[in-house]
Amino acid sequence: MEKLWAPWRAEYVQGGGGGRECIFCSALAASDDRARLVLVREPLAFALLNAYPYAPGHLMVAVARHVGLYEALSDDELRAFGRLTQRGVLALRAAFSPDGFNLGINQGRIAGAGVEGHLHLHIVPRWTGDTNFMPVTGDVKVISQDPGATYEALLPRFR
Repeated sequence: MEKLWAPWRAEYVQGGGGGRECIFCSALAASDDRARLVLVREPLAFALLNAYPYAPGHLMVAVARHVGLYEALSDDELRAFGRLTQRGVLALRAAFSPDGFNLGINQGRIAGAGVEGHLHLHIVPRWTGDTNFMPVTGDVKVISQDPGATYEALLPRFR
């Protein structure tokens, strides 16, 4: 098996991250949804675009309560989280016609959670041939759409 190395990830994996504000709680507390890229707020969950997307349209669904463990969610939170995840997939499919999706939860720092205290799920749309070697060879990630344009394309699908 051939290995591709991404040494810049070591800084993230080994970083402390302590003392940072919770981006999800801050987004919920803010009044300007557009500035925070919040697409929809529901009583128990909300969806927002990732400010540092892996691919165009990368959005996240988070529970409203500041809780970091999937198993700590109430039944109502689980249902709201699941419904909003489904709405996110449907909105992305309608707006951008991706060929597939990566859906994932990173629970705990060791699993890659950048914000381990606030449970969230990533929805990353994928297209045939959308991967390339720019991150490996040039330490550059190519995102072909401005987050503002992505926000405008998705917002009507959450109204």
